[in-house]
Amino acid sequence: MSFEEKLQGIVRHHRDLASSLAAGGLGAQDYVRLSKEYADLTPIVESIETLRKRSEELAGLEALIGDPASDAEMKTLAEEEYRALKGSLPQLERQVQRMLLPKDVADEKSAILEIRAGTGGEEAALFAAALFRMYERYADIHRWKVEILALSDTGLGGFKEVIASINGRGVFARLKFESGVHRVQRVPATEASGRIHTSAATVAVLPEAEEVDIAIDDKDLRIDVFRSSGPGGQSVNTTDSAVRVTHLPSGIVVQQQDEKSQHKNKAKALKILRARLYEAERTKLEAERAAQRKSQVGTGDRSERIRTYNYPQGRVTDHRINLTLYELERVLSGEALDKIIDALIAEDEAARLADLP
Repeated sequence: MSFEEKLQGIVRHHRDLASSLAAGGLGAQDYVRLSKEYADLTPIVESIETLRKRSEELAGLEALIGDPASDAEMKTLAEEEYRALKGSLPQLERQVQRMLLPKDVADEKSAILEIRAGTGGEEAALFAAALFRMYERYADIHRWKVEILALSDTGLGGFKEVIASINGRGVFARLKFESGVHRVQRVPATEASGRIHTSAATVAVLPEAEEVDIAIDDKDLRIDVFRSSGPGGQSVNTTDSAVRVTHLPSGIVVQQQDEKSQHKNKAKALKILRARLYEAERTKLEAERAAQRKSQVGTGDRSERIRTYNYPQGRVTDHRINLTLYELERVLSGEALDKIIDALIAEDEAARLADLP
């Protein structure tokens, strides 16, 4: 099917939906479903009609310019308009193509952010904490709300692990390419010889799932409660408030002890579990789609090295798109992170556009 035939099919389907809705006689569920489909298609159809109108205007100008009987002054004006219109058409076509790309249903969701220190001991934990601050500041810039769900620190300013929810519209769409291994190269404060060390932290960004997205059957869960403990075995509180939730079918285990209330710890654990189950399902579907695609921006695999933060050179390099920015401090403050994220989104979009039939 040609691109033009695809556009004709969309316009025809939009018209059929309008007729069905106007005719009435639909059940409540069908009416809601068709209304949503019609509303989703309307901006695409409007863009298609604008593209067609511009194409017709271009053809009219072309005929006027090629007509020997045309007035010379009129022809000059037509040539100027023709050049401007012809220059704008590719952008209009790309806009229509982008609107035709399959939507990731998770894009509008909030997200669960998980950061874990990798190889490198305390230096890796300090880097994990720096990454979390980067995302905190980035969230603040975008007016998103960050809530820490679980935190294990080293007592020296580093984080062994931190899990947080980031709430806001379109959070997952902006952060989904952050999953993977982030590497840091710098001279630790404790390094007397000034030798550069390399450490790493793993980042996972999961779409926050609602109960309607993932139904968890109580019989599939094993809930264990125990006493919370802090560094050195010191008791955080004297009640059995810590909760360990095991999802038996998948083997996923989530442990939560930050709250003094067993009920709150269980609610937070289930929130993280739901996000991990939802992401597992998304990853499976994405892997099936990716197998049919020629290229993609990263796999979202947490073992994939995606980015290096080099302190001595003040640079950040994203290895998936070979992008290097000499703005390390502005990236870590969240200010310049959009430059990387925008480039990743554009690369993914370009790859998907290239795969459109």
